[in-house]
Amino acid sequence: MTVSLSRLDELLELRSEAVPRGVSNAYPVIAARAQGVRLWDVEGREYFDWVGGIGVLNVGHNHPQVVEAVRAQLENFTHTCFQVAMYEPYLRLAQRLNARFPSQTKQAGQIKTVFFTTGAEATENAIKIARAATKRPAVISFTHSFHGRTLMGMTLTGKKAYYSQNFGPFAPDVYHAPFPYTYRGMSVEAALEGLQELFRTTVDASRVAAIIIEPVLGEGGFVAAPPEFLQALRELCTQNGILLIADEIQSGVGRTGTFWAIEQSGVEPDLLAFAKSIGGGLPLSGVTGKAEIMDAPAAGGLGGTYAGNPLACAAGLAVLDLFEDGSLLSHAQHVGERLHAAFMEMQASTPAIGDVRGLGPMIALEFVKGRESKTPNPELAARVVDAARKRGLLLLKAGMYTNVIRVLVPLVVTDAELDDGLGILRSALEEAVAER
Repeated sequence: MTVSLSRLDELLELRSEAVPRGVSNAYPVIAARAQGVRLWDVEGREYFDWVGGIGVLNVGHNHPQVVEAVRAQLENFTHTCFQVAMYEPYLRLAQRLNARFPSQTKQAGQIKTVFFTTGAEATENAIKIARAATKRPAVISFTHSFHGRTLMGMTLTGKKAYYSQNFGPFAPDVYHAPFPYTYRGMSVEAALEGLQELFRTTVDASRVAAIIIEPVLGEGGFVAAPPEFLQALRELCTQNGILLIADEIQSGVGRTGTFWAIEQSGVEPDLLAFAKSIGGGLPLSGVTGKAEIMDAPAAGGLGGTYAGNPLACAAGLAVLDLFEDGSLLSHAQHVGERLHAAFMEMQASTPAIGDVRGLGPMIALEFVKGRESKTPNPELAARVVDAARKRGLLLLKAGMYTNVIRVLVPLVVTDAELDDGLGILRSALEEAVAER
């Protein structure tokens, strides 16, 4: 007897046949369409999307202004390669991002931007620029960090499970210092001492080109670097001629309630890597920084065939328009306050929630087997994610032990949509905790 497959089953079978297992999938969901904070699958099921393409959709799915900007550019041309024939959207977007750089010095020509396609390309090229500018080889990143899946990205990443596997050997002259993760016992003071110990025992500061840090860990579990740590890092870099690179690929473009997360510490980086939400759903990334540093590589040293694609740059300009009057950032702060209050209530009634943390609406729950022991509980986190999906809410895990649930809800979410999503999460949490 022949059994007819549903549309979803047919496509899941095709996925198994056609796509390698190395590409992981968070859940058995195949999208058909999306709008704002909602997504519908091929069988018509509706979901609240609190993942946002892993932080790509801060302005929501298919924002009308982004769609219109891309449509207008599509009628002119889709590609020339900027290195062959330049185009205005690239130049205008660079100009506007230069003005957004977290620095007191923003006069024309003092800050510059180069575009790429992926976040991994952004971090990789930030390292290239730093090495060219300093003529030094070594780079320091942090434990629990994530910087991409290229060779340099994997090497920089301080979370080796899943990402490194047996893909080595990795890039030389890259070192890892402890990230200040106070919930797990790594204080600011201990982290700074760990960095000094690295200088004393492993790599002299005079050999270090750059220190790269996520102001808020992404894949590492939404741990925000305390302002005093970032400030101490800035001072240490200045004293030793080391460049400070802010990796804002997941934390940038309004995700924390300010356009860049590092703004909240008052720290000025030398270079800033960005991607994800800047393209409003289209692949776009880049590096912005001080002109004397950005100009260090000679002509031909930077670029890429698709780097700064005109459609993506047009989308990026529309995204910046949406942030122009400050109302979206104000709403993001409001969303962050509501999420934090709701999560603190959940923590008060749920001993398995060990920590609520983040910055603004970039917020997470860490699940444990007991508040005293703080033993990671990835099984509970997985049950919550699964129960939420079945009720129509998409969530994503993170953290070194995959016991953290992170929230990347589009910043355009309404209060009513937020209430509905929180209601689903509460129900999913109750079911997951009751299940043994």
